[in-house]
Amino acid sequence: MNYLAHLFLSKGTPESLIGNLLGDFVKGSAVNLYSEEIRKGIDLHRKVDSYTDSHAIVRSSKSLVSSHRRRFAGVLIDVFYDHFLAKNWLEYSEIPLPDFSRHVYKVLQDNRDILPDSLQRVLPTIIARDLLSSYQEIAEIGITLTRMSARLKRTNNLASGIEDLTANYQRLESDFQDFFPDLIKYATVGKF
Repeated sequence: MNYLAHLFLSKGTPESLIGNLLGDFVKGSAVNLYSEEIRKGIDLHRKVDSYTDSHAIVRSSKSLVSSHRRRFAGVLIDVFYDHFLAKNWLEYSEIPLPDFSRHVYKVLQDNRDILPDSLQRVLPTIIARDLLSSYQEIAEIGITLTRMSARLKRTNNLASGIEDLTANYQRLESDFQDFFPDLIKYATVGKF
């Protein structure tokens, strides 16, 4: 899952929101720099990633990614699933997505000094683009993939992954809708 799903699956506290986002930004022993509640969020992030990667529905979604982009299948499906979560947000949350996004941005800004440098650098762009809410739009998913592609050192075709989303849109959305309740249950029932 990508940013939006991890934040949605957090326990809702500022510490849990931060931890669930930091799972992609904090490596190794740097985890020990954070409070226990933030570490629990990081742990939940990583367990959600592991559960997602091993789930049969997600593996089926990954098989829809074209063979010449298959090495990015996990990344692409994570972003595509965030699109479907944003698009169908009110099926899963009583809080409108723009309100949720503003809350997350405020928590991150209020705690900016404890965020890793890499997240501090991208935070202004995340907020300015309203990245979390923007996931509702296919065009914004394309922009996100282009930005991700540009951050990779090697030449790659990640940006053209939007083709896989549009070519398999209904099937991917159906996969997401079948998978996401399982993930919510896993994240809620687990002792993280």
